[in-house]
This record gives sequence, structure tokens and C-alpha cells, in this order.
Amino acid sequence: MLRGAALALPAVAGLGAVAGCTDYDDSPDALLPLLNAAEADTAAARALGGSAAEQVAAVRAAQARALRREVNRLNRPRATATSAPPTTAGGPEELGQRLGDARDRAVRLVPRLPAYRAGLAGAVAAGCAAAQQLDEAFGAGQPGPLQRVSAGPLDEPAVGALQQALATEHAAEWVYTTVTAFLPGSYDNGLTEGGEAHRDRRLACERLLRAAGATPRTAEPAYTTENPVSDQDSAVRLVVGAETDATRSWHGVLERTEDPGLRGVATQALVGSATRCTSWRLDAGATPAAIALPGRG
Repeated sequence: MLRGAALALPAVAGLGAVAGCTDYDDSPDALLPLLNAAEADTAAARALGGSAAEQVAAVRAAQARALRREVNRLNRPRATATSAPPTTAGGPEELGQRLGDARDRAVRLVPRLPAYRAGLAGAVAAGCAAAQQLDEAFGAGQPGPLQRVSAGPLDEPAVGALQQALATEHAAEWVYTTVTAFLPGSYDNGLTEGGEAHRDRRLACERLLRAAGATPRTAEPAYTTENPVSDQDSAVRLVVGAETDATRSWHGVLERTEDPGLRGVATQALVGSATRCTSWRLDAGATPAAIALPGRG
């Protein structure tokens, strides 16, 4: 969307362990609870009905497909004596609670998964948070400032991914400043919150890079857009593009670091941009309004 802020590309998934090798892990797959919940939530949302619930069903179904492919790829033993999640929900509030629970479960998994799987779990968490924005009853709301911004020593791939995230945050700050001239006062709160969030993430990137002994990249002297910004519609689309770019860059960080602290920062930033992106996509009339796996496509 913005020239001067290239996107971080997802890493190619490595081959899983092969049964019969001495290092084969025969423990139940850590992603199975996420998969089971996604499948149950899909059924519950469809049974609940209504436009917002149908959109939730589409999000959770797409997540279930991605999780099932990954679970099948490693083909670990299935856990025994587990209870299946219920396939019905008592109402929108209960469905929203299930989305929040799934988001939190995925977030807790991110620090201890291999890099590719950490990216998948982070995207699931962000997709659930995005789906919550579809209806106030689902628990819509924007996350606050980043928490626990720290990391250990970072290797070259992690530093490179973090520099890319910083470039995207610089661009997002520019976007939120630029579009104010084209949006009415009803957007003031969203513009203020979004601008502050990207400033928060930009400062976090700079702090982490300096701690790693790297020089943070600076903002571009100027940014250009693919299409001119001349009215409210084009301004909203530009913000959608900036938040989409941010989800891709932070997802790229998840796939390029093993550091739990940096993964925590990246997950929070990914979830934040996914929730804001959904709100702006709703204003833009974009379909789908909520992306199932933010950052992965």
C-alpha cells in the first residue's frame, strides 16, 4: 500500500519430524486444543445465526482449516480422554467469550512454539480479536499500550524483521497524520488511538533495536501511495492498507525469532493492528470485514 515500507514475507515452513526418527516427539500436538475450539466455534456461530455470527463462523472455519493442515503435517498422536468443546452458544455474548478464550489460549502458546507455528498461533489470536470487533456483544475493544517491552540478545534475522516492523510503524504514523485532513470529526477518537498505538510500537521497536546493538532505521523522507488520497473513502482505505501492512510485518517478526520477549511484543502488535484493521474495514464496507489469519496473506 505504501512505498518505502516493504512487507516482511512469511518464512517457508520446514519439514516436520518423521515418525521413526530418534527425535520424534510423540506428545499430543499443542495446536490440537486450538483446532478443536475453532471447529466447535464454527458450528456454534452457524447455529446462532445472524450476519455477525456468520462472519465469525467464516473466520473460525478458515482458522480450523489452517490448523488442521498443520496438525496433519506433523501427525502427532491424538490426546486421549479429552472433552470436546460445546458446539452451541447461548447468545452473542457467549460466542464473544469463546472468541476471547481462544485468543488468549493462542497467545499463551506463542512463546513456546517453533517459529512457523508461533506465526500461525499469533495469527489465530489476532483473527479471534478481529472477529470480536464485528459486534459490541462479542467484546469489541482496542488493546492498550504494549506491555513488557523487552527481549534478550537478537540474531540477524530477528533484527532484520524488527527493522521491517519499524519501517511499517513509521509509515503508519504518517498515514494517521495524513488522513486527518480528509476525515470528519466522528473519526477523531479512532485517529488519536491509532496514531498513539503506532507511536507506542515505533518507540518499542527503537528501544529493542538499540538494546540489540542495532541502529534503528529512520522514517522515509517522504511517502507515496498507490492511489491519491482525496476524500473520506480513499483516506479510510489508506488506513486499512497501513494496518494490513503492520499485521504482515509483525507476523514476520513472529516467524523470525525464538525470543519469548520479542514474540510477546510482536503478538500484542499483531493483535492490535488486526482489531483496528477490522474497525476500519467495517467503515470501508470491505468484505470480509474480519481477516481470519491476519498477517499471513
